[in-house]
Amino acid sequence: MSLEINIPDVKAEVEAAFAEYEAALVSNDVETLDRLFLHAAHTVRYGVGENLYGYTEIAAFRAARSPFNLERTLERTLITTYGRDMATAWTLFRRPSLVDKVGRQSQVWMRTPDGWRVVAAHVSLMAESAATSP
Repeated sequence: MSLEINIPDVKAEVEAAFAEYEAALVSNDVETLDRLFLHAAHTVRYGVGENLYGYTEIAAFRAARSPFNLERTLERTLITTYGRDMATAWTLFRRPSLVDKVGRQSQVWMRTPDGWRVVAAHVSLMAESAATSP
């Protein structure tokens, strides 16, 4: 059995889901953000200052998060699909409010009967000087 990577129609679906997530993130559309995470106890999100296990903890974090300074620009976004039902999304981001920092975001997406959902995510920050070093 060979695994097909980046099937064009599947990749387009994940790219659209990722774009929907990004638009919701920068506009603080909590309802959409909540919908795009798998509603399950085994969904995980590690953030810059929090470790969230399960959809309930993730949704509580989103509800309490400040809606300010969310705008950002993305760089080097890489979305890869594996077969028809699994994908990863990686991106670097910069925020005007995070001087001399580069953010990193990774997500694992899974196709569900309700559409593509994030099942695992990680967000971290690093110094700008470290981000440009080999």
